[in-house]
Amino acid sequence: MGRKATIDREELARLVAEGMSVQELAAHFGVSESGVLQAKRAAGLVKPMLDHSAAVPWKLARAHSQSGPATNLRNLSAAAQGKPPAAERLNTALRWAQRLVDSGLDVRYDPGEGFSEVPAPPEGSHVAKVLAAARKGLEGH
Repeated sequence: MGRKATIDREELARLVAEGMSVQELAAHFGVSESGVLQAKRAAGLVKPMLDHSAAVPWKLARAHSQSGPATNLRNLSAAAQGKPPAAERLNTALRWAQRLVDSGLDVRYDPGEGFSEVPAPPEGSHVAKVLAAARKGLEGH
């Protein structure tokens, strides 16, 4: 069995900074693209991904993952985490959430039917909580 190819972290960092693609890096180091991604993660060269699980706590069916409510919740979540989307996307999400809150509504998710608007529960709506987190995250911007 051959020796595993090694990726020099300093060289990797330099090449990433120069804008070399994952495919180019894989060819350069003689490893798979997966190996490059693992090396980038290990070297701290990958931007941390946003976690939208609090804003979208459901396992979405593929058909619903790009729906308006799912997109708006993810955009509000991104704002809450300090990485707001483009202004027009953010404004759409903020207006949508504020309309629901002002109307005493919340969203419900059903894997077969998708999202629907329902009366907000007495303990407070999910959308209101996500909206509040987004507004707090935007205060720092």
